[in-house]
Amino acid sequence: MSTEIIKLAKDALLDELTSAQIYRKIAKLHRQKEIKQKLETIAKIEEEHAEYWKRFLEKRGQKTEDIKPSNLKTIPYTLLLRILGLGLTLKLLEIGEREAVQLYSKILESPDLTHAERQQLIKILEDELVHEEEFTKQEKQFTEFINHVRDAVLGMNDGLVEILSVTTGLAGAYGNPFHVALGGLIVGIAGALSMGIGAYISTRAQRKVQEGIIGRIKTATQYVAHLFQKRVKRYMIQKGYTTETSEKIASEASTNKNLLARIIAEEEYGIKEETLENPAKVGTYTGIFYMIGAFIPLTPYFMNIPIQASITLSLTLAATALAATGFLIALSADIPIKRNIAEMTLSGLGSATITYIIGRITSSIFGIQVT
Repeated sequence: MSTEIIKLAKDALLDELTSAQIYRKIAKLHRQKEIKQKLETIAKIEEEHAEYWKRFLEKRGQKTEDIKPSNLKTIPYTLLLRILGLGLTLKLLEIGEREAVQLYSKILESPDLTHAERQQLIKILEDELVHEEEFTKQEKQFTEFINHVRDAVLGMNDGLVEILSVTTGLAGAYGNPFHVALGGLIVGIAGALSMGIGAYISTRAQRKVQEGIIGRIKTATQYVAHLFQKRVKRYMIQKGYTTETSEKIASEASTNKNLLARIIAEEEYGIKEETLENPAKVGTYTGIFYMIGAFIPLTPYFMNIPIQASITLSLTLAATALAATGFLIALSADIPIKRNIAEMTLSGLGSATITYIIGRITSSIFGIQVT
């Protein structure tokens, strides 16, 4: 028996126990009856999976009493549920199920499993895939909300990084925290207006172009549906369907002009009508949250504490906020969370460091010192 399979089994046991604890905690906090029942059912299934791993390990002479979930693991989920609601919490749960699927797929490759263990593990893998699908299905109810969260957080991140860089650069040149705060505030207001208006104009222009394309396709399907039918068949073949299946899909789509137009819009232009963004909402979210992000690094300077203490506190608050925005952006955009947090935090602090050095050099060269 290899030590690797023992380690993987212990990881799986801890993962199942932790997942069950998280699902029960969220079910307890959530008020919607349907969601609550589904989470409790999934928690019970995860506990059954944990029992499988306990038997698996004990059969191989391993102790399992010390393998217990940490209550700290539930904190990110409960905070996310309380602050931002179920939509992003479901995204986080979905990621957990994906990781479980990857772990079990790896364990299934081991030659140390008996036939019975392998068959039972395949059943557990099926359960995890069903859970992932369930979270994905529930998450679709919150698609618009998640998109708005992403717009808001991106706007906040822009304000955070830009004003952090500006204030740190000014701090390198000036010795008075109030002057740094005032300069940063002016830049922040200008940036918020610029970002909000820019986001509105670009989203509005993009939506008009996309609506024009969709309208043109819908009009064309009324007269040349047979040409679009041939295109749909070609797209399905390119996706890997057989010629016979592709012909059936294209034939069925041709009987429904809206469906035919939808397929063409998605395949040829990558446009989905239901995901077209509202320009006013995008502009408003971007501008407001840019200003919120700007206030985070500005706060210590408005407190009028000594300049070096202001710089240190500003960088600390900014680093914390950058990590939080990195987490939310990664979660809403389905990209690696840890890497995105590291990239955003390091890039933001790196930019601030460079502008501080520039500020110090400028102060030395031109003799600037406002106190």
